[in-house]
Amino acid sequence: MTIEPSILQRYSLFGGLLEEQIRMIFPFMEKESYVPGEDIIVEGTPNGKIRFILEGRAAVLRNKIILSEFSEGDVFGEMEVLDVMPSAATIKALTHITLMSISNKSLRGIYKADAPAFAIIIMNLARDLSRRLRKMNERLTERD
Repeated sequence: MTIEPSILQRYSLFGGLLEEQIRMIFPFMEKESYVPGEDIIVEGTPNGKIRFILEGRAAVLRNKIILSEFSEGDVFGEMEVLDVMPSAATIKALTHITLMSISNKSLRGIYKADAPAFAIIIMNLARDLSRRLRKMNERLTERD
């Protein structure tokens, strides 16, 4: 799968970035692939990468219970990158999955190369986390 920087503008992580900024960020990203059933992140272990799904699906598990699923465009791993704590859940590939990742070290590189682009990425992460928290709150209150 060839990944054009212009395609990444569709993903929430890169919303608001210009194509030139994404081209600058592209070398800081790493492509990853996993097969069905393979763990991408394991609950309780360190994770120093933000990942976003290019194609495929993954399950979010906590104590071996499926909490939700991620699919194309979804971002995960941001909690551990932002708060530097062990992974809160296991992320397991449900299908063949292709991801792009940005490590903590790469985030620092992006900051040094283009601080405004870094700020937009962090704002987008905060928005994604806020949406996820809002959705979880709604699911919890629906049960009452």
